[in-house]
Amino acid sequence: MEVPLHQIRARHTPETITVHQAYPPEIGLPAARDGRFPAAWKRDRMTWIKPSFLWMMYRCGWGTKAGQETVLAVEITREGFEWALRNACLSHYAPGLHPDRATWQRTLKTAPARVQWDPERDLHLRALPHRALQLGLSGEAAHRYADEWIVGITDVTALAHEVHGLVRAGDLTAAHALLPEEPPYPVDDGLLAHLRG
Repeated sequence: MEVPLHQIRARHTPETITVHQAYPPEIGLPAARDGRFPAAWKRDRMTWIKPSFLWMMYRCGWGTKAGQETVLAVEITREGFEWALRNACLSHYAPGLHPDRATWQRTLKTAPARVQWDPERDLHLRALPHRALQLGLSGEAAHRYADEWIVGITDVTALAHEVHGLVRAGDLTAAHALLPEEPPYPVDDGLLAHLRG
């Protein structure tokens, strides 16, 4: 079955969705230990969350890039995630979706969240024809994320390294079997209509 160009795929339960981030150990390790971000985590900077495990692997180099050595799976409430989507602005101007560039720029400046759709990745981290969601949180959204939405934080660095090792050994079947299952996340059309540019 063909995957739609813009579709959220993620581990989810009836109440939660799992997203991924990567941090230096001084932030990632206490976050996983305590189930919340430590004081060193900057609330006033934009933070990007990614439902796709493989897109996160592409971004952090399987947990080998400097400052991204600790890979986290962050389980958050679906209510919070969907609030962010409803209040998000597409990160680029899309004619036909936005009335004009100036209106889009004004919306982007004030929106607490922004959405980018980047090519999804395969086990070799090559681009696929469909897109993966990246959700940037700032201001109110970043504070809500840290203080209200997080249900649990798991360090998945070892999993990242294990999957990477299997890929490097050429055992794609075993690597694929270890990937988190990320079925389509159920959203009504209205939730993404302003974000499919």
